[in-house]
Amino acid sequence: MHTNIQQISGGITTPKGFLAAGIRCGLKTSGNDLAIIYSQEPSIAAAVFTANKFQAAPISISKQHLASASTIQAIVVNSGCANCATGEQGMLDAQRMTEIAAAGLNISSDSVLVASTGKIGTFLHMDRIEAGINNALSVLNRDGGLSTAEAIMTTDTKPKQVAVEIMMQGKPVLIGGIAKGAGMIAPNMATMLAFLTTDAVLPKELLASMLQEAVNISFNSITIDGDTSTNDMSAILANGASGVVPDESDLSIFQAGLNLVCLELAAMIVRDAEGATKLLRIHIKNAPSQDTGRKIGLSIANSTLVKCALFGADPNWGRIMAAIGNAGVEIDLKDIDVYIDKLSLVKNSRAGVFDQSLAHQLLSANEVELIVDLKQGTQEAVVLGCDLTTEYVSFNAHYST
Repeated sequence: MHTNIQQISGGITTPKGFLAAGIRCGLKTSGNDLAIIYSQEPSIAAAVFTANKFQAAPISISKQHLASASTIQAIVVNSGCANCATGEQGMLDAQRMTEIAAAGLNISSDSVLVASTGKIGTFLHMDRIEAGINNALSVLNRDGGLSTAEAIMTTDTKPKQVAVEIMMQGKPVLIGGIAKGAGMIAPNMATMLAFLTTDAVLPKELLASMLQEAVNISFNSITIDGDTSTNDMSAILANGASGVVPDESDLSIFQAGLNLVCLELAAMIVRDAEGATKLLRIHIKNAPSQDTGRKIGLSIANSTLVKCALFGADPNWGRIMAAIGNAGVEIDLKDIDVYIDKLSLVKNSRAGVFDQSLAHQLLSANEVELIVDLKQGTQEAVVLGCDLTTEYVSFNAHYST
């Protein structure tokens, strides 16, 4: 970690000038299910949205508001219903959520983003939503970050929040974040929501490019089941409350801090994967490009056969090689090395001589590191995945019933 960056306790309300609240309004059978994140000052905003072409109503409304408004001041989120495949009524409901929040905050509805997560194909209970938004508005506070992290959960088993302090120009700048996700996780913003806040002063174009970089190495480099969802987004609000305008030398430090928050949240998502017992960290070394390395890592992590072998702690390296060959990239496949931790399984694309019992032991750990050395460049990529378990299959076989 950079010496000027320190991970601290907290989440989205840790940066100056942010309030939040998560409450229960009856959209789920239990727990908080509606939240509001509010900046006391108008914020510069940026977001990355799901690549799924079948996008939910809140995604469309949030895209419109980001394009039309110069600043964003609030985000309203519900769990328990995705508001997806709901037609014109779904669009009206998503817009109505922003209008209710805006009225209570005395701001323009264009300056409110909206997000939803839950089951596809059901309509929002707007009477509950309206009461819930008004309830959340009445209890907005500086300590509302955790309740907000809880309110966006669906199949998650625990809330996910991170905060960091960055020293720039002798002053502290804070970044906070929360996320949800445990299933339907694949690159290009999959079933996950991530909301980030900072009190730094940043222009919109720079903030957008920094968010995209952080998302690429974190949320877009994790996979649980290869499915990209309809509702997912990562948004950041920068309200400038610290008064610190990063100069050229500060930008790399801020980027590192933002990367850290997103990487920590991404790892929490994979560790909380539905039914998973292991986190798989795939480190692709000496690739011709970072994108090539990432594609190979994702091909390995998304392989059902690799996932099953990981669940059984079976050092079946042939499945890894097959996944590399199935990545859809042009590389030389004749000289690849594969390791579990420091144990060599494959040398120059041929079977290595290794201790099977040691390999089984290493694969039985809660976190497993797989290293693939392509020996075809200088670039690296890291992808996070998990095993495929009987519990995952059982859960998702009966999700809607």
